[in-house]
Amino acid sequence: MKIEYKLDAFEGPLDLLLHLIEKNKVSIYDIPIVEITDQYLECVNNAEVDDLDVMSEFLVMAATLLSIKSRMLLPKPENPEEEVEDPREELVEKLLEYKMYKYISYELKDKEIDAGKALYKKPNIPKEVLDYEAPIDYDSLLDGVTLSKLNEIFTMVMQRNLDKIDPIRSNFGNIEQEEFNLTEKMNDVKAYVIKNKTCSFKKMLEGNHTKMNMIVSFLVILEMMKVGFITTTQDGVGEDIIITMTDLGEKALESLELTSIG
Repeated sequence: MKIEYKLDAFEGPLDLLLHLIEKNKVSIYDIPIVEITDQYLECVNNAEVDDLDVMSEFLVMAATLLSIKSRMLLPKPENPEEEVEDPREELVEKLLEYKMYKYISYELKDKEIDAGKALYKKPNIPKEVLDYEAPIDYDSLLDGVTLSKLNEIFTMVMQRNLDKIDPIRSNFGNIEQEEFNLTEKMNDVKAYVIKNKTCSFKKMLEGNHTKMNMIVSFLVILEMMKVGFITTTQDGVGEDIIITMTDLGEKALESLELTSIG
């Protein structure tokens, strides 16, 4: 049969010691043993307990405290390098262990109270749901499946998708057809040359960023050179082409102006 030791509101001598430590607001690792012992003995002397079995536990602790108190009053060894055992060490370990179990008991008590508030009801699942059987046995379907095997299957599926991609055609972009009217381009270039008389081929192409536009402009220049409307000069390979309107071009321009006036 388990015996619970109680002195007023304290369940055993360790509980009374913890109360005194918390009341004096001292560290459990550095107990002022003289002060705590005096207070402990005062509590025991004022207690009215007839059960000697209960009182004996508190008296044993009182004797332990007095023993620790007397050992702490002994003079310290003269050699400072000599390690001295703290007489309170064993008592501190017991107090820490008791405090841990005490707070665990509080947690269990709270769980017991919360469990008492839980409500349960009998299952009322319809018979059709209870009798339902899945068309596939998932346990047998996934039997032997591991993470490594799933990773192997995933890698295989991804590789199949990569194999379907043409390594050459997949890098092709969208080819868009550029439509140019050669007559309109001829008129644009001719108007530019008439306006500037002498001009740079590179400067004339500013804004015409597409390759096809540059090629068509170059073909127009060649055609204008062929009919003698312009002449071109170039200082060297890769240098800029200088376009100059010829006398024939000037006369053709004058005749056009006279025709428009007449």
